[in-house]
Amino acid sequence: MAFDIDIGFASLAGRKDINEDFCAAMLPEPGHEGMGSIVAIADGVSTGGMGKEAAQTTVTSLVRDYYGTPETWDTTVALDRIISAQNSWLAGLNRRRQPTLGLTTLTAVVLRGQSYALAHVGDTRAYLLRDGRLSLLTSDHAVDHPDLKHQLLRCVGAEDTLVVDYSQGELQVGDMFVLLSDGVHNVLSAKRLFALVGSEDRPDSQTLSRQLVDAAIAAGTTDNATALVVRVLGLLDASLQDENRQALAMPMPARLKVGDKLDGLVMTAPVADNGINVLYQVRDAKTQKLYALKTLHPARAHDPEERGMLAHEAWVAKRMQSSSAGAYFVNIHERLPNGLSPSAFYLLYDWHAGETLQQLLDHKQRFGVQQALMSAAQVARALGRLHRQSVIHRDIKPANLHQGEDGVLRVLDLGVALSGREPDSMRTLHAGTPSYINPEQWGFNGKAGGAGSDVPPELPDAQSDLFALGVTLYQLLTGKLPYGDVLPYQVGRYFRDPVAPSRHNPEVPIWLDHVVLKAVARDKRQRFETAEELLLALDRGASRPLTAPPATPLIQRDPTALWKIGLSVSVLFNLLLIYWLLFLPK
Repeated sequence: MAFDIDIGFASLAGRKDINEDFCAAMLPEPGHEGMGSIVAIADGVSTGGMGKEAAQTTVTSLVRDYYGTPETWDTTVALDRIISAQNSWLAGLNRRRQPTLGLTTLTAVVLRGQSYALAHVGDTRAYLLRDGRLSLLTSDHAVDHPDLKHQLLRCVGAEDTLVVDYSQGELQVGDMFVLLSDGVHNVLSAKRLFALVGSEDRPDSQTLSRQLVDAAIAAGTTDNATALVVRVLGLLDASLQDENRQALAMPMPARLKVGDKLDGLVMTAPVADNGINVLYQVRDAKTQKLYALKTLHPARAHDPEERGMLAHEAWVAKRMQSSSAGAYFVNIHERLPNGLSPSAFYLLYDWHAGETLQQLLDHKQRFGVQQALMSAAQVARALGRLHRQSVIHRDIKPANLHQGEDGVLRVLDLGVALSGREPDSMRTLHAGTPSYINPEQWGFNGKAGGAGSDVPPELPDAQSDLFALGVTLYQLLTGKLPYGDVLPYQVGRYFRDPVAPSRHNPEVPIWLDHVVLKAVARDKRQRFETAEELLLALDRGASRPLTAPPATPLIQRDPTALWKIGLSVSVLFNLLLIYWLLFLPK
């Protein structure tokens, strides 16, 4: 469903000459919808003057600077950084002026994905109307005495250190947020307020906000009156923060045995267990449809980083599903087949009959040239669309490529994918299968030196996926790996150029030799830069063949070659010298 909100506001000076209240709302620019929308209201403190300026600068800087923070930050972190900076600026000005000027309250709400985040300091208020119930989300930071209720205990600009109240919650379609200055909520009783906002025939947000302000003026308020109303009409897909919050809050399912039931799903067979994740085949008891259920191993269930990685996989899978790349990946379900939400944290994927390419290889199935080309082309298309979403798969290999009985080749396992928003521990993890990892991740740059040299390892990028696809294509054509099998505890070895596939399989044409050798070249600069470039080379085939990549000089393949040659010459010279001294006549 598309994110859709209705915003309205009204602000009047009332009996005062100056309106020191200020409110604002801002929507994201196209392409940045993931940042959500922000609304804020502030009430400048009139004591000492400059309250109007303090309220305006605080709200304006907050709603504008929020969209300048990294999208990877938690919403409350972004709000806290901006509010703290504004408070420091105002407090610094106030230290140089007596009496103190430029103080303000602040209440802000960010609607993002399927959750909201609230920041509050002072006596402005935020209410939430949901399912016919009006709830107060904030607490007034004011003296609890009828004669001193306007005296604030906390406000922006009063002290160098500001304590802000933060809270977060889930968003639902139909929610309505009402932000009010004290000039409104001080004169409207809870009953009167609910009568205005809770009626079933309530008007749009703009009209409702004006009705709230007019009601406060009619009730005799002596202060400025401001109301800001936000109604949620539609939600975006869950954000990564939503997924993380769900992952930490929900329990993990216990280990399942055949026949066990979970949320109406019956476990029919265990599929895989790598010590981190567990994969089951399950069947919906009502429809008899098969699904794949993925969750954490019970030993990892309490690790927040592992939960974060699984939540990241769910977020990436949903992102791919909603894009044009969805046909190349397995469909993930946010809700159960019965329409309800899961009672535990797990991922539910569609189940597709068929086998992975690795299973076909293990069954000694021989891939013809055309079959291997079709498989590589489908994976290249999938990677192209994946990379356009700024996602790196990081573990392309035959075991993660599933040939369905419906004829579709799907890319499996986004568990170690990089999106730029993954947990730090996941980014620094040397993930992937060693035999398919490109040389740069081992600290080898193709110029000089090998793995283990002083060249720092590089983080995986789009070319890493293309290298792994090149290795996979080489394996499908020849049954062998271009640089040999690398065990998990070993380091990749790149001291020779790969043998041309046609040397192992005479059916491979020369033009395909050149494509494959370019894809798995030791030097990153000689490889394909994009999936579209690789796909174009495969489509053109013999009509416009690539030139053969140049052989790597010995000195680049083995930088110690000069030392080895020098040592050999020295040993030979010394042997000849010894022979001459001992055996030749003097």
